[in-house]
Amino acid sequence: MRVRPVILATCVLVLAGCGSQGTVAPRPETTIGSVPKQTSAQATTTAPAAGGGTTTSGGSGGGASGKSLFASNGCVSCHTYKPAGSNAKIGPDLDKLSQYATQAKQPLPQFVRTSIVDPNAYVQPGFPRGVMPTFASLSKSQVDALVTFLTKGS
Repeated sequence: MRVRPVILATCVLVLAGCGSQGTVAPRPETTIGSVPKQTSAQATTTAPAAGGGTTTSGGSGGGASGKSLFASNGCVSCHTYKPAGSNAKIGPDLDKLSQYATQAKQPLPQFVRTSIVDPNAYVQPGFPRGVMPTFASLSKSQVDALVTFLTKGS
């Protein structure tokens, strides 16, 4: 007698998981990396360093500070990008950014900038929406540094 409700409940659960919602993509259990809160003074002059302190960006947006921002904000945990020495597989391969920008019909620098501050504006096919955190709280000089690093690769 008690077996029948258990079998019925199991069938309901199995059938509830079936459907035509499309392909299910794995999602990470947690997002690795975060954007540190900044004061307005920090936003224009400093960037978080990989070792936990801060480095001065000088507003120039150079590749070296972009590389440290890439590491310190956890980008290396999700993305493959040879100039950063990362080979993670959760997010899109950033060595193919120019290909992705072409698919999105945007100039590369604009595409990279938008992907940093509004990552759901364009999501590369095959990757789930809403996984990448927004980095809109980074200062303009920090975003510039990341854009330079990601478009120039140095």
